[in-house]
Amino acid sequence: MSRLASATETPREVQQPVLEAPRWSCSLGGALTTGLGIYGVVPILHSGAGCGLGHQFGMTYASGENAGGALGGTGTPCSCLVEEHVIFGGESKLRNLIKSTIELVKGDLFAVVSGCVPSLIGDDTNAIVHEFDGKASVIHIKAPGFAGTSYDGYELFFEAVTDQFLQARPVEKKTINILGVVPFQHLFWKGTLPVLKATFAKLGVDANILFTEFDGVENLRRLPSAELNLVLSPWNGHRAASKLEEKFGTPWYAYPAVPVGPKQTTRLIREVAKRLSLDQALVDRVIAYEERHAYRFAEYFGDGLILGLPHAYFAVVADTPTAIGVTQYLTNEIAYIPDIVILADNPPEAARPAIVHELTDGLDVANKPEVVFEADSHKIRQKLKNRNFLFLLASSLEKITAGEEYGAMHHSIAFPSYDRLILDRTYAGYRGGLALAEELTSKWVGPL
Repeated sequence: MSRLASATETPREVQQPVLEAPRWSCSLGGALTTGLGIYGVVPILHSGAGCGLGHQFGMTYASGENAGGALGGTGTPCSCLVEEHVIFGGESKLRNLIKSTIELVKGDLFAVVSGCVPSLIGDDTNAIVHEFDGKASVIHIKAPGFAGTSYDGYELFFEAVTDQFLQARPVEKKTINILGVVPFQHLFWKGTLPVLKATFAKLGVDANILFTEFDGVENLRRLPSAELNLVLSPWNGHRAASKLEEKFGTPWYAYPAVPVGPKQTTRLIREVAKRLSLDQALVDRVIAYEERHAYRFAEYFGDGLILGLPHAYFAVVADTPTAIGVTQYLTNEIAYIPDIVILADNPPEAARPAIVHELTDGLDVANKPEVVFEADSHKIRQKLKNRNFLFLLASSLEKITAGEEYGAMHHSIAFPSYDRLILDRTYAGYRGGLALAEELTSKWVGPL
């Protein structure tokens, strides 16, 4: 097991003050959208109707104007609990809902996600779910909103899958699972995971990415057969990886970011290659080819960069894996200067020193950025005032104030993002940095 910090508290303590526009949803939202991200999983909400519809607007639309798919939004089976069920219980309604969903909806795994009301009134959701043993694969994720954030919901989903669905399998050499990329919460999840899978395939490594692939439930079943679990976050996904290690003995390694550009991707590849004892000559050949391609194409935006806005100060407001990846790429490969980096996903205290290390000692620049952990959008706005940055990479919450209050160009790279459509775009991997540079340079280049 390898980790950046001991950030696997279970359950995660949630004692937060009132926040203005935090960049996450509740644990039910995280469990729901994790299920929606896996083909073959049918989420069943045991909650009020507003829980499902609210997450259509607050999670999927906020993730680059994405719909939730056939089973998202108004298409999600839901017990639609009301006052009557608070008094008399909702078990009977849940039983009928599961029965009708199995009959009407094609799926390989039915995931009952229970919210606040069943937890408060004491519905025995586990007992209802067990009534369907032998009839269909049904699991229960207890995810009341007060149990944590959408990041915690991601962990709860995989803990439930591990406890209730997975069976031991023989270990397959050169097979890894990629964890820590939270669907919808990470804007570029649909593009990031396939790109990393393709990169590892060149090394002879089978990367099980779970999301975006049509055999999603079979990929879930394959989780115990991995030789290594790779977590692309300095804190999120650690509970899931620890649970898999506890039950199946699978070691895991946490890389602190979603890698952006050649330097970070090469660093990630070498860490994984070391742990899987990959052929060094093959690793070197793949790295040499990919770096040569990335740097050759970087020459094409060189004039726009140098003549248009060289060595500019920038600011970042994002979730930690995104913030580290983008900041390190712009600083270490584009020679931009980081002014301030605000981590808006509230990582655990135990993980914060390692995060600060990546955003200070991990940068090849004399002027280190101010690193701030802040989830309150009002305080974030105040923190961004009276600074030197010329452009701001953040969420769409900062789009208006970027120009009006800070005099900076804005680009949405983090949740929530209501101002751009994101399908399979990504900044990850060797060529992901080119995509980021292309988008940013396009904001100021020309006319000549």
